[in-house]
Amino acid sequence: MKAGVIAVQGDVSEHADAVRRAAASHGVDADVVEIREAGIVPDCDVLLMPGGESTTISRLLREEGIDEEITVHVHEGKPVLATCAGLIVASRDAKDERVDTIDLLDVTVDRNAFGRQADSFEAPLDVTGLDEPFPAVFIRAPVIDEVGGDVEVLAEWNGDPVAVKQGPVVGTSFHPELTDDARIHDLAFFAQEYAGSDVDVGAEAAE
Repeated sequence: MKAGVIAVQGDVSEHADAVRRAAASHGVDADVVEIREAGIVPDCDVLLMPGGESTTISRLLREEGIDEEITVHVHEGKPVLATCAGLIVASRDAKDERVDTIDLLDVTVDRNAFGRQADSFEAPLDVTGLDEPFPAVFIRAPVIDEVGGDVEVLAEWNGDPVAVKQGPVVGTSFHPELTDDARIHDLAFFAQEYAGSDVDVGAEAAE
């Protein structure tokens, strides 16, 4: 499996480690590549959009032409995991004209709604598809304040959606890569059809 991490900014190495752990649990080798320019996304089976500064990330994706490649990737049914600022960029509307969203998820978000860096916290989240609570790390996290009809809410915190799924795209307000728990990456990449085919990675590996 070739996993691409959008590497213009954010927790690149942490996401790379997490997707390798998730893949290994299914007996799959993950070849992780960092994406800073156009031409790499089309060769990837799965994509990760890390946190960082959403205004900077969206600008660099647009300038490099990576945003259009990500859109094609999703239209082909290939999985994407977008976390924190990645979620903001993947949304329909960030309610901030400085952010050029890609419209992968039919949601609107309120940037930094959970507060400043000093207000960061960890919370046990009940996530659809996971048997046990996930130790979610929130750092200057966005709140999902409007969800379209085709979007499935996977988790909430204090009544606000913080993890959603639409088609092959999973978005989280929190940073799943900052824990040793790779279950969110597993959920995003192995609990659905793989690379647009009818066989998911886990089933393929089991055979």
